[in-house]
Amino acid sequence: MTNIPVHTLNDGTASPAIGLGTWPMTEAEAEAAVAGALAMGYRLVDTATSYGNETGVGRGMARSDVSREEIVVTTKVPGRHHGYEETLASFEASRARLGVEYVDLYLIHWPLPRVDKYVASWRAMIKLRAEGLVRSIGVSNFTPEHIERLEKETGVLPSVNQIELHPYLPQDGLRAFHEAKGIRTESWSPLGCGKDLLDEPKIVTVAEDLGVTPAQVVLRWHTQLGAIVIPKSASSERQRENLDIFGFTLSPAEMRSVADHVSRRLGGDPEVYEEF
Repeated sequence: MTNIPVHTLNDGTASPAIGLGTWPMTEAEAEAAVAGALAMGYRLVDTATSYGNETGVGRGMARSDVSREEIVVTTKVPGRHHGYEETLASFEASRARLGVEYVDLYLIHWPLPRVDKYVASWRAMIKLRAEGLVRSIGVSNFTPEHIERLEKETGVLPSVNQIELHPYLPQDGLRAFHEAKGIRTESWSPLGCGKDLLDEPKIVTVAEDLGVTPAQVVLRWHTQLGAIVIPKSASSERQRENLDIFGFTLSPAEMRSVADHVSRRLGGDPEVYEEF
C-alpha cells in the first residue's frame, strides 16, 4: 500500500502519484484526516488558503511520526492576494498556519485574467523558490495561454498545473500541452464531484471485471494518464481504498471506456471564474 509511484518534476523535485485532498474539510477534520493518511502511507497533502484548513493540515502533519522531509505539502495563493508583495505576505501567512519552514509546492489557485496580476504573483513565487522557502512552484486552473505568458515574461514554466480532470472532462488538449512543456498534470475533483460518475455503467462494468471499486478504477485511470491525483476523503476506509490502486492495470480499451462520456465541466471556467 505504501509503494506509491513517484514523479520527478521539471525542477528535479519529486511528487507521489497520489495524495490526499482536503477540500472542503474543517480544521478539525483536516487534522484527523492528514494524521491518519500519513500513518497509512500517504506522503502528498493538498490544501489552500481558501480552504480555511491550513492550520488543521499543519497540526495533522505535526501529530504524525512521518518525518517532515518525507511529506510533500501543497498550498495555494488565493485571488485576493494576487500581486507581488501580496503573494509574499500571503505565503508567510500560509507558512505560519501550516507550521512549516518551507512549502513543497506553492500554486496560484486561479489565474483571474480580468484582475491581471498573476504574472506579478508568479515573480514573487520565483523569488520564494530561489530563497528556498518553496521547493516547487506551479499553477492551478491555468490555460495554455496563461502558461505561455508566464514563460514569455519570466522564462520560468510551472512544475505543475492542477486542473479539473476526470472522465467527464479528460482535458486531452491541455494534457498534451503540459507534456510538450514538461509540466506535470495534477487532477482536482478526480472523482467528478459526486456519485454520478461512479454509477456510470461503463465504469461499473470495468470495476466488476477487475474486482475493484468504481472509485479505484477512476483513480487508476488518472495515474495511468500520468497525472498526480488528490482524492479527498475524511474516512480512513475510503483513504485506504483510494491508495490501493497500483495492484491492477487498465487495458487500453478499458482506459477508453472509462472516459467515454459526454464531456462536461463541473467547476469554474478558468477564463472567467474569479476566486477571491
